[in-house]
Amino acid sequence: MSDGQVEEQTVSLVDVLKEDEELEEEASAVLAGSDSDHCSYPQGYVKRQAVYACHTCTPGGGEAAGVCLACSYKCHEGHDLYELYTKRNFRCDCGNRKFSELQCKLSPKDDVNHLNKYSHNFFGFTARVLVLLCNLSLSDEMIQCVVCEDWLHGRHLGSEVPDCVELQEMICESCMTKNSFLWTYAAHLAGKHATPFSHVGVDLKQEAEADESNTKKEEKVSSGLPPSCKRSREEAGPNCKLKELQAIDQKRVQSGAVFWPSGWRSKLCSCNTCKERMAAAGVSFLSDESDTVLAYENKGKNSEQTARGNDPLMSALDNLNRVQQLEIIHGYNDMKTELKDFLQKFAAEGKVVTPEDIRQFFEQQQTRRRRVDAGNFFSP
Repeated sequence: MSDGQVEEQTVSLVDVLKEDEELEEEASAVLAGSDSDHCSYPQGYVKRQAVYACHTCTPGGGEAAGVCLACSYKCHEGHDLYELYTKRNFRCDCGNRKFSELQCKLSPKDDVNHLNKYSHNFFGFTARVLVLLCNLSLSDEMIQCVVCEDWLHGRHLGSEVPDCVELQEMICESCMTKNSFLWTYAAHLAGKHATPFSHVGVDLKQEAEADESNTKKEEKVSSGLPPSCKRSREEAGPNCKLKELQAIDQKRVQSGAVFWPSGWRSKLCSCNTCKERMAAAGVSFLSDESDTVLAYENKGKNSEQTARGNDPLMSALDNLNRVQQLEIIHGYNDMKTELKDFLQKFAAEGKVVTPEDIRQFFEQQQTRRRRVDAGNFFSP
């Protein structure tokens, strides 16, 4: 094996720790927003939480069911689980009538949750079967629609996937068609041919300021009007931004998925007519910016940072004197160096590091530590 090959396969401890930290942050974003110790069932239909489907308990061909984070740990340990990322307005099914041979250990339940929404994702369809049917590789990007919350292959969306897709929300073509009023917003807020987003924001802000100014003027005028006239003015409500955008008549092709830029939800009209329309279609959540997965992930990251700030280990270190703290730091640095050397040997030989190898490494560390402690104890 050449030096070039050895160097290419060598992974430094810094790289390992950095990758581990990134994975922890990613997991914290999804999981820290959910309770890992208590079943979420008593909370009812949770606004957003991590959800799993258990193939062991509810295999394909049966009824779809989802379980919360805590139940995935306590009731389904060792089972074949499908990670569904997050779902909105979902209530934990663990142990209800859909599970013929399992009782929830955390929160016994019987009735099914009729308001839960399920899809083929609950049977791992997208992750396994669809890959085979479409002759795709597992590396093909999967993107979640923010309306139906189904996971879809990027190449099946009927539109170009932007480079910064993680910063945008996607609504699939099926959901756009069901909620056709969204095409008007898409023509102005999303896509290459849309009105520049910053311009739309300025226009709507100016409209809002104008509306506020007109409202104040109308309040002065209406103060001297009879009550019946006041009521008719109030019922008319604010101007409908959706109608104003429709009047501009900006065209866009009404096909394919739509990717929406950050902050687009705040641009949706909030007049009574539009609120009623979205409520009837079951998409009222679109006007709620806290409904986004990004908001949920940020909540999880903040919770994790708070938890780390209350870490008992860090609190214990704070109570140590300077000498004791330095001893621990030196000990950690020594172990880091030895672990790096240990991993480099495997990289140089092209071997895979097994759990048994790691276990032996730490056993050797403990044995060496005992010898050092014993020598210090018997030294004069």
